[in-house]
Amino acid sequence: MPMGPNCGGQGSSGEVFFEFTQLGQQMRVAAIDAATSTEVVIIAPLSASRRQMQGIALAKLKRKLAGSPAAGQPRRF
Repeated sequence: MPMGPNCGGQGSSGEVFFEFTQLGQQMRVAAIDAATSTEVVIIAPLSASRRQMQGIALAKLKRKLAGSPAAGQPRRF
C-alpha cells in the first residue's frame, strides 16, 4: 500500500509500499521506499491493527533513511 508524499526520507519520492505476510500468530510487515528500494521488516502480533503495524514499519523506515543515530544517543529497537 503506497503512502503519500512526505513519508520517506531525503532523496525519497515519498512513496512507500507495505507487504503483509501472516506467519502463524504474527504478521511480518515490510516497508519499502519506492525511490531507493530500501526495505525494513517488523514482526507484529496479529492483535495489532493494520494502521499500528504500518506506523511502526514506517517509523523504522524513516529512521533507516535518515541514517545512523547521533553519537551518544542510545539505539532503540
